[in-house]
Amino acid sequence: MRLLSQIMDQTANFVTGQTLITWAPAPARIPKLFLVPKIINGGIAGIIGVSCVFPLDLVKTRLQNQQIGPNGERMYNSMFDCFRKTRSAEGFFGMYRGSAVNILLITPEKAIKLAANDFFRHHLSTGSKQLPLTREMAAGGLAGFCQIIITTPMELLKIQLQDAGRVAAQARAAGQTAATIPKVSATSIALELIRTKGITGLYKGTAATMLRDVSFSVVYFPLFARLNALGPRRSDGSGEAVFWCSFLSGCVAGSTAACSVNPFDVVKTRLQLLKKAEGEASYNGIVDAFG
Repeated sequence: MRLLSQIMDQTANFVTGQTLITWAPAPARIPKLFLVPKIINGGIAGIIGVSCVFPLDLVKTRLQNQQIGPNGERMYNSMFDCFRKTRSAEGFFGMYRGSAVNILLITPEKAIKLAANDFFRHHLSTGSKQLPLTREMAAGGLAGFCQIIITTPMELLKIQLQDAGRVAAQARAAGQTAATIPKVSATSIALELIRTKGITGLYKGTAATMLRDVSFSVVYFPLFARLNALGPRRSDGSGEAVFWCSFLSGCVAGSTAACSVNPFDVVKTRLQLLKKAEGEASYNGIVDAFG
């Protein structure tokens, strides 16, 4: 049967008397698109990722938001210094401040991102095994664009909670007492924004989020797909790469994409911060933040 299939997929000419009979090759079959498994896998992967690396994300947010004083003074001197001071002042669970927002919204965010990438790759397919690089980049960029409907409010709320400890520490250093420093929660922030600015209040920094996420996905998805294609395949005949190959491909692609868009991430974080410490600068937009 396999031999017959190969024969029927090729062009074969048979001459019978004076008649030439030609079979054209079967058109390349585009793989079926299964979105539900991608959505489930993306959600599970997102929750595991948040649980593992959230303290590092909190440190990143605080380092990005801190501003250097006129004499070069700063609250945190390095990543490890920020880890140490946060752990000492706020305890172990303080390192996970804001994680509930991420765990709640990371499932739809990652599900949308991964499912959208597969969806656009499927519809941009030319029928060949390897999608052209420009189409891979387009599919990734469109996936990054789709996710910002969830990413923007998620990041906005998460950043306020992650940076609250830094702002409170600076307020105490300026002479304020703990009683005068308001406590914040994701619910109170969201309700206040909706009350004062409507639902659009949750989408502060959308343009900067789009700049970061679209750029990240343009780099990440094509790079991951091409690195993953270089590795050995599973022995079950599925054609999928072995686990270690996919893992390393994801690490390399993710690191490369994150380094590429880090300036955009800093700008986004600073634009979305609602409550700044005393004396810290405010920004009027992406260009102003870069300047």
